Amino acid sequence: MKLTEIFNKKQLSLSFEVFPPKTDTVFDSVKNATEEIAALHPSFMSVTYGAGGGTSKYTLDIAKNIKQRYGVPTLAHLTCVSSTRETVREKISEIKKAGIQNVMALRGDIPAGLENADRSTWEYQHAIQLVRELKASGADFCIGGACYPEVHPESINQSEDIRYLKEKVDAGCEFLTTQMIFDNNLFYNFMYKIREAGITVPILPGIMPITNANQVDRAIKLSGSFMPQRFKSLVDKFGSSPAAMKQAGIAYATDQIIDLFANGITNVHVYSMNKPDVAAKIQANLSDILGQF
Repeated sequence: MKLTEIFNKKQLSLSFEVFPPKTDTVFDSVKNATEEIAALHPSFMSVTYGAGGGTSKYTLDIAKNIKQRYGVPTLAHLTCVSSTRETVREKISEIKKAGIQNVMALRGDIPAGLENADRSTWEYQHAIQLVRELKASGADFCIGGACYPEVHPESINQSEDIRYLKEKVDAGCEFLTTQMIFDNNLFYNFMYKIREAGITVPILPGIMPITNANQVDRAIKLSGSFMPQRFKSLVDKFGSSPAAMKQAGIAYATDQIIDLFANGITNVHVYSMNKPDVAAKIQANLSDILGQF
């Protein structure tokens, strides 16, 4: 199933993101965790792709297992940074052969050691080039992309960021998922600006439940996300107690999702970090809401 079929129904939906293992030694444990999340029957599940394609084989293995065993639509991530055109085309062919219909086209993080490399020599510098490659492949993919409500860290300003985002959508992106957000008002403001710019595809806000205090610094480093004072107070109060912090983090994420649903956002994506218990609790907190609409 193409994800646009889910989004076009205008019903409330909740999806989860998982990541593949980095090595064979932990494959079974990661696979089991993703299966527990799939058993919740979310609207879809996305499977990430390691920097430089290091986990690409596992990405497809996990995505195929979820789709075939649980019937959950899957979204396979694909990155292109520092890759050759030949490599990317091979990966696209593998995705097609695996029967995966949905692809998240991402530039990807710059691999360690290449931060100061001359990127002008790379065949792919931006995700838009990957979107075009996917469209030119002849495969009938539903293509998604990423967006940054708080501005891409490499953009000069938000106006430039939105201009590039419009170009990516015009190239073939059919939906967008945001980086993690902790303040819904930033998302609503972003939505207003991109709709004004003529970007009309579905936008899924990305919610990450912070279940331990150590995740905070990493989340900020990865996404540059703004942490509202309400959230900082939560971490200050409960961060020293793992059980309390977990409960508070799930409650905060649940509250964000309820607010989004109440304000007309029909599809929300949760960065569940291979934590079935967290995914299950959030879904349980929303069971009547999801069931009613």
